Amino acid sequence: MRAVSITAFAALALALAGCGHNTEQRAATGAAAGLILGGPVGAAVGAGAGVVISKTQDR
Repeated sequence: MRAVSITAFAALALALAGCGHNTEQRAATGAAAGLILGGPVGAAVGAGAGVVISKTQDR
């Protein structure tokens, strides 16, 4: 049961990482979602996901 909820929260965090109009907004949104889910490490991963999503959408 716990694995299902963690997976759902991780998917939500990745979806939120795509929100925003520029790289900074996407990184900030991803970091905020990651912080809630995984603490400081989650914030770093979320920010990274936001930057990657931003770079792929800008192409």
